[in-house]
Amino acid sequence: MSGAPNDGYGQYPPQQPGDHHQQPPYPDQGYDNAAPALGHAADHGRKKKRQYAASAFDVGVGGNVVAGGQPVPGAAPYGAPAAVPAYGGYPAQPEVQPAVYGAQPAQPYGQPAAVGGYQAPDPYYPSPGAAPAPGGVAGLTAGFQGMNLGAGAPGGIPQQQPQQLPPQARAGPLNQLYPTDLLNQPFNVSELDLPPPPIILPPNASVTPSPDANCLPKYVRSTLNAVPTTHGLLKKSKLPFSLVIQPYAALHDLDDPVPVVQDQVISRCRRCRSYINPFVTFLDHGHRWRCNMCNLTNDVPQAFDWDAAAQKSVDRWQRHELNHAVVEFVAPQEYMVRPPQPLVYLFLFDVSYASVSSGLLATAARTILASLDRIPNADRRTRLGFMAVDSSLHYFSVPKDTDENGETSMLVVSDLDEPFLPVPGELLVPLTESRRSIENFLTKLPKMFEHNQDNGSCMGSALRAGDKLISPLGGKLVVLSASLPNVGHGKLTMREDKKLLGTSKEGSLLQTAATFYKSFAVECSKNQVSIDMFLFSSQYQDVASLSNLPRYTGGQTWFYPGWNAGRAEDAIKFASEFSDYLSSEIGLEAVLRVRATTGLRMSTFYGNFFTRSSDLCAFPAFPRDQCYVVEVAIDENLTKDVVCMQTAVLHTTCNGERRIRVMTLALPTTTNLADVYASADQAAITTYYTHKAVERALSSGLDSARDLLQKTITDLLQTFKKELAGGSMGGGLQFPSNLRGLPALFLGLMKHVGLRKSAQIPSDLRSAALCLLSTLPVPLLMQYIYPRLYSLHDMPDNAGIPDPETSQIVLPPPLNLSSEKFVPYGLYLIDDGQTQFLWVGREAVPQLLVDVFDVADRTQLQVGKATLKELDNDFNERVRAVIQKSRDHKSKGVGSIIVPHLYIVREDGEPSLKLWAQTLLVEDRADQGLSYVQWMGSLREKVSS
Repeated sequence: MSGAPNDGYGQYPPQQPGDHHQQPPYPDQGYDNAAPALGHAADHGRKKKRQYAASAFDVGVGGNVVAGGQPVPGAAPYGAPAAVPAYGGYPAQPEVQPAVYGAQPAQPYGQPAAVGGYQAPDPYYPSPGAAPAPGGVAGLTAGFQGMNLGAGAPGGIPQQQPQQLPPQARAGPLNQLYPTDLLNQPFNVSELDLPPPPIILPPNASVTPSPDANCLPKYVRSTLNAVPTTHGLLKKSKLPFSLVIQPYAALHDLDDPVPVVQDQVISRCRRCRSYINPFVTFLDHGHRWRCNMCNLTNDVPQAFDWDAAAQKSVDRWQRHELNHAVVEFVAPQEYMVRPPQPLVYLFLFDVSYASVSSGLLATAARTILASLDRIPNADRRTRLGFMAVDSSLHYFSVPKDTDENGETSMLVVSDLDEPFLPVPGELLVPLTESRRSIENFLTKLPKMFEHNQDNGSCMGSALRAGDKLISPLGGKLVVLSASLPNVGHGKLTMREDKKLLGTSKEGSLLQTAATFYKSFAVECSKNQVSIDMFLFSSQYQDVASLSNLPRYTGGQTWFYPGWNAGRAEDAIKFASEFSDYLSSEIGLEAVLRVRATTGLRMSTFYGNFFTRSSDLCAFPAFPRDQCYVVEVAIDENLTKDVVCMQTAVLHTTCNGERRIRVMTLALPTTTNLADVYASADQAAITTYYTHKAVERALSSGLDSARDLLQKTITDLLQTFKKELAGGSMGGGLQFPSNLRGLPALFLGLMKHVGLRKSAQIPSDLRSAALCLLSTLPVPLLMQYIYPRLYSLHDMPDNAGIPDPETSQIVLPPPLNLSSEKFVPYGLYLIDDGQTQFLWVGREAVPQLLVDVFDVADRTQLQVGKATLKELDNDFNERVRAVIQKSRDHKSKGVGSIIVPHLYIVREDGEPSLKLWAQTLLVEDRADQGLSYVQWMGSLREKVSS
């Protein structure tokens, strides 16, 4: 089984200020001789580890002993210092020294560098004449200074450094280019945790010295942190110039507060309508300001320095919009076309036999009932409505609690062509005023249909009726469906054809089967109606067609293949995710626009929304857990040292306030191709090409999407060789150190369930995966493309327990996705965020099985979907903590509702389950895909030919 149920998001270790001690450096000794640096937990679990390995084996090297450690015949006894080569074949050295971002430390390749708080083998060559990096605290300090991080810079926001020379006077480039040989110094997964190359601005680029003056990468990141001054230079580089925008870093404002400008004094440029920000210039004794986008001079509003509420003057230099790149303005009356709309949820329940028998109806009703207090309702205006769907439409008129004969009545409509609203009122009821009636209704709903044998689903007609019902207000249509819409509008047929899978014609199965779904979605967008799809069928459901509804209305498609409430894991996963979904704060009737310095133009937009005009993206509802990609064109030569791009999201909050979230990113410009490459962000580039590949797959087929990725990485390697590596590589394959993960990420993308060449992947699974690839925020997307692998049986003594300084659970160091990292007695976690696999080696010792699973014999171990038992021992607790921490989205600076399923896999157990887990090992050869070594060999041939 190479197609996998993809039900979640992936993530990488946090890059939050409080999480800098998230992971220990790689110990270069065995678990028993853990380095003193890990001493706070030195004796923790030591006895157990000997029982897991050394008592059963005289030889062996665990995955955590050395970065890239592998079983080596004749190695020292388990736990003894390892004498195997580290990455790249260099001998392991005990000294670990931190490095400046991108600079080469004194130790050989393969040793961890404490960059940005994460251990990572240093990928860089020494720069000519570079002094060795100092060790200890001094080295860390030097490292952070080199990364342009300051004491007051949470999450590594670049600051202005007064001692810097302006670009014209600088002797060297913005970020130093460090070429690396991809063949002799292989990529290590730890590098994916490095922050993007720093944004180095000239001194005094911002009007205040605030460390928050430039936008954090968790909100907006650019593929290039140094912008070419001409279109020709950009084209020559073959690199894309685009922004990855994620306006919200959490599902709730409390988890990621942003400064709010309450006084409704909003100063904007008269010509380009940009908002005042830290990169404008004040003139005429502060009475006027020059726009940093179009250079127009504007008057400063009189109220800018006056607090109307307190009736006193204020210090403008304390204003949020001059100190923070990300701010939210409370909008005055002129930003509203109509009064702010209330939050409206209309639930469309599938009540056909498939939904009732799988337990979907009962679980959904029970979850909504339990989550009524979590639904945002601060302004007490939130409204709920309910419809049921089989081959007829069932409306429910829910009375207010004050009505004397307060019974909910059901009204059935069988006319599917022009469904009418049976009663004008009482179908959308205020949650506050009808709370008791809603609770009674949800309690009784499952019983109303418990004997329903109807296999029909007129979901298309129900959607039209739902749109008609809520379009006067706008809001969310929440669809919970376990069957294929087979009657009425948008009727679909079973079109899955196994003979097409893996062929050039497979792309047709990924395209919509009926024009209804796109045209209806566009109509909904105009009516401020957003649609979210929760799909549960164990049969073909045509995700390709149905996912068009969320795609054009700012919604999302969640797919639960083969779901059944009879399995506790299925019921708990959906109930947890659906409850978090209902609690999430969303923006309503939102629009997003990106403005930029003269000479730059936003050319193409990717994500779930409808493009209303050339540069305006419309969202009936604005979610908190998606990202958007905008391609930037250079139309005119850039003459400034710094260019700015400003994203504005105008929206109504859940509690009825009209607001504008503004995010301003400033980037230096350059005429030097080396600067462009040295400042390129591999995670943002991968995100851009992921969106391009999904678009290509839907329009031209999967072969075309994979060809795009292969051609792109080949072009980049050829361009680097020709323009920056002197045209000669002596059999190697050179690329900048900051882009060293790109070949592995592109390989992961080509082998991903959404794009991989295979005759085994059902089109519903593929379509659901493509939906996630085109919406996931960057940290989760990187994990989804290149999953996380942790070795648990020999994890460092401090892994799986809270760090004493940050209280965050420490994760073991991640390993590259190769079966070479596995030992037969090992226990491993493979996690792409959608799904977690706990891999148990075929020679796992009984003591490990007892401690983790409470079984002594491996053959008694239950494989498949599972929840790990809570046992009263230290190791079980640590393994559960690692599994839980790996699911922690909040600490990664992203919002997500996903709770991945955990599957237990025995190496000598169920073959299809084992095969599925192995498809996540990107660097292995599998299912018509190349191994990483073969991939790099083919790239070298293409580049050198």
